[in-house]
Amino acid sequence: MVEIFGFEAGSLHHTEDGQVVHGEVHVDGASIWLHRETADQGLASPQSHQAGFGGLAVLVDDVDAHYERARAAGAVIDHVPQSQTYGRREYGVQDREGHRWWFGTAAV
Repeated sequence: MVEIFGFEAGSLHHTEDGQVVHGEVHVDGASIWLHRETADQGLASPQSHQAGFGGLAVLVDDVDAHYERARAAGAVIDHVPQSQTYGRREYGVQDREGHRWWFGTAAV
């Protein structure tokens, strides 16, 4: 996601045997925590269930440039940038686990 979405890599937290439990990415001063799929915590990936149960919306300055970066990096695009009736321009994309993300401009 760092390469595809242009996030800054943050810290990784590991189990005693070295497996990554969760990691952080940063965008415009905000942190997003990402946790791996774990049955003991009731966390599953859309890949495991063939369905998503939500997603994340992130505001960016230039949605069209962001889209081009993600597309060029091979991201699975749900929909190209579109101007919405509620004043936001946005596009939809999935990460490697199938989680849905929407990147858009602030509403005007």
